Amino acid sequence: MTLAYFDCFSGISGDMTLGALVDAGLPIEVLRSELAKLDLPGYSLSSEKVRRSGIAATRVHVVLDEKKQPARHLSDIQKIINDSSLSLAVKQKSLSIFQRLAEVEAKVHGTTPEKVHFHEVGAVDALVDIVGSVIGLEHLGITEIIGSPLNVGSGTVHTAHGKLPVPAPATAELLRDIPLYSSSITFELTTPTGAALISTLASSFGLLPQMKVRSIAHGAGNKDIPGQPNVLRLMIGELLPVYDEDTSTLIETNIDDMNPQLYDHVIEKLLAQGAQDAYLTPIIMKKGRPGILLSVLCDRKNSDAVLDTLFRETTSIGVRIGETGRKKLQREVRQVETAYGTVRIKVSSRNGEVLTVTPEYEDCKKLADNKQVPLKTVMDEAKAKALSRKEIK
Repeated sequence: MTLAYFDCFSGISGDMTLGALVDAGLPIEVLRSELAKLDLPGYSLSSEKVRRSGIAATRVHVVLDEKKQPARHLSDIQKIINDSSLSLAVKQKSLSIFQRLAEVEAKVHGTTPEKVHFHEVGAVDALVDIVGSVIGLEHLGITEIIGSPLNVGSGTVHTAHGKLPVPAPATAELLRDIPLYSSSITFELTTPTGAALISTLASSFGLLPQMKVRSIAHGAGNKDIPGQPNVLRLMIGELLPVYDEDTSTLIETNIDDMNPQLYDHVIEKLLAQGAQDAYLTPIIMKKGRPGILLSVLCDRKNSDAVLDTLFRETTSIGVRIGETGRKKLQREVRQVETAYGTVRIKVSSRNGEVLTVTPEYEDCKKLADNKQVPLKTVMDEAKAKALSRKEIK
């Protein structure tokens, strides 16, 4: 799965998104060829390398012909997209973005989506930005998008409805329930088109996730803002697993005719043969007889040795064997120095966050016996030192 992290520290717009995708490797020729599948005359498309506050980025230009474009409503846009030979996935995602725009515009202006007059949103450049961005995501094989908190800017913006506050009403509505903030820059950093793209396509929003970044791209906005790189940063790669994962063999057997004094010995022998875990569960068997379910987890390579021990040491005459998946926290063993000596600490974490610390029982028991102090005293001090994180080595 290929992830794209949209770092919107300087906001997001349609042309910035398109520029970032071209910068990431979407050939401008491919973009032109795919967009030509739309019945959408009256524009030309080009790209260039620019610098924004010292950062190299790609700027995509959508140049409109002087001929006035017709007014478009949602039904007109839907027809243009549906009548094209674009892939079904590109059509569906593009339509969903425009549908969301129409619904938000309708809510803001007190009308219905079908009656919304899109103004600049329905113009050629917006169609190119939105459909072109979806084309770019498909071409680059991006299957998931995560967005950063969005910088919307501040001040006012001139629109077909007059001067409006930043974020514009449609932008604010599109970003409902999405983390955003306003910087001191008096400029519209996040546009309705950009807000529609990211709010529709992103699966979640937050800080940069734990990922392996393969490429970094920058899409330039149309203005060079003093003191602020007016770029959208795109980081493409793969998410790293939150948990360690593996597959183990699960061996189980029901026992109702064995001396329970033997179970401790059996489990000890199974663990010595390489079992990852072995445990007992009380069960009620047929005819109401009480019994024990003996479960053993092991690697496949150790399963024969485990089976041999199980049949030799128990009264079982048959077992059930299956594969089971495991998800585990990342684990490592560290050490802490206590007043009684060195104790190993099992540290479990997720994405770098320590979730549990467990003192090694045998270490604590040995120190408690040697120093003639309660076992819990040694364990409590070892855990307290570990939780402070200052004493962990």
